[in-house]
Amino acid sequence: MITIGLTGWGDHDSIYTTREAGKQKLVTYGKLFRTVEVDSMFYAIQSKRNMEKWTAETPADFRFVVKAFQGMTGHSRGKIPFDSEDEMYEAFRLSIGTFEQAGKLTAVLFQFPPWFDCSKENVAKLREIRARMDDVPCALEFRHQSWFQPVMRERTLKFMREERWIHSVCDEPQAGTGSVPIVEQATDDSLTLVRMHGRNASGWQSANQPNWREVRYLYRYDAEELREWAERLRRLEQQSKEVIVVFNNNSGGDAAGNARELMGLLGQDVPKLPGEDEPQQLDLFEF
Repeated sequence: MITIGLTGWGDHDSIYTTREAGKQKLVTYGKLFRTVEVDSMFYAIQSKRNMEKWTAETPADFRFVVKAFQGMTGHSRGKIPFDSEDEMYEAFRLSIGTFEQAGKLTAVLFQFPPWFDCSKENVAKLREIRARMDDVPCALEFRHQSWFQPVMRERTLKFMREERWIHSVCDEPQAGTGSVPIVEQATDDSLTLVRMHGRNASGWQSANQPNWREVRYLYRYDAEELREWAERLRRLEQQSKEVIVVFNNNSGGDAAGNARELMGLLGQDVPKLPGEDEPQQLDLFEF
């Protein structure tokens, strides 16, 4: 099974085509897609109230991929807003508990920064995190090329299988050591995650620029690129029971459109956007 969704639901203006849809974004989103990545959790561990609200606003078969809090992946440059790592993980586990109890948690995504290279220290860190998360399904995404250099690729994949890490396969610009290639391999029989970041190489290197959020994921996949990915996904589907695809190329608002295009290429039902079924008013002055 291949399930397609987006990162977040708030910024995809192209799918909120009526006033009512814009007022109830997650409700609308849940009618168009069956999964979403909760990227807001990366910036702050969400309250139980928010998690309960999001659970209630989505269909029974809807599921969430939750991005791990930045303090858990080493992105935080300053002191974490907790007295200890134990407290941080406890707060995170408590937050995702609402999704777990509702059967709506697919996995927690641990995306590590470009400076998290393949080293004994970082391998030990991954083991520690996996032990802390216990039985929670966890996906792993690297941003440092060293993990998938030819000499390390198979060892990395073997480690992920042994430590129960779900592989997050990436499509991203090939822009030096701070990016990884497409590695078309599952490490878990139940799930593989695919994240579509776009291929804007110049924007990928803009992290220190004031407008980096506007340009880093500025990319629209063309039809040929999506056809190539449709074939990859079918191959990955032979390795995992489910493949979840998340489009993150939304600097220019392209994620939703590309996701819906890919659904069509895969022969999936593509739900109509809000208002598409409504009759159009005739122009009385057109002759």
